Amino acid sequence: MKIGDIDLGYRPVMLAPMEDVTDVSFRQICREQGADMVYTEFVSADAVIRNIDSTLRKMVISPGERPAAIQIYGREVEPMVEAAKIAQEAKPEVLDINFGCPVKKVAHKGAGAGMLRNIPLMLEITREVVKAVDLPVTVKTRLGWDCNSKIIVELAEQLQDCGIQALTIHGRTRSQMYNGEADWTLIGEVKNNPRMTIYYNFQLLN
Repeated sequence: MKIGDIDLGYRPVMLAPMEDVTDVSFRQICREQGADMVYTEFVSADAVIRNIDSTLRKMVISPGERPAAIQIYGREVEPMVEAAKIAQEAKPEVLDINFGCPVKKVAHKGAGAGMLRNIPLMLEITREVVKAVDLPVTVKTRLGWDCNSKIIVELAEQLQDCGIQALTIHGRTRSQMYNGEADWTLIGEVKNNPRMTIYYNFQLLN
């Protein structure tokens, strides 16, 4: 599997970003134990551009944990673009955009999975971030907002057309949060779509 010029080998194991978990020490331990790539905790674009120290510290990457990705989230184009440029200064191998976080304080403000209710804005943010940085940009998202809007097959194509290099799919809707059955059929449709040329990933959660 390759993301941009980064060769992660065959079926790589990738550490998912987890708030208050995937700090630098944890990431280094996971790399030592065989993780092929690690992600920072997700960081708020608004907090990044306001130079909040606790947020900026989350983007510090040590030599022993590379390859590593920084994940950002937000709900407006300009802050996301500026945060992406600042994140690039930490020299991650990949910049990831979170369009999948379902928690109320994120999604109900329009960020994370909340973007699944505003696809044109999601795509605009993605396009502008891709243009703004010299890093491979990837996206994490979900099947859709709820059971009546499972749009991931079409959305995956649209995100690919924005220039992303890889896509991570959580096989649930935002309304499901982390509960209920994941829908693997739609992930299969993305995989089997002949128009999809980028790599895709899926999040393994019970």
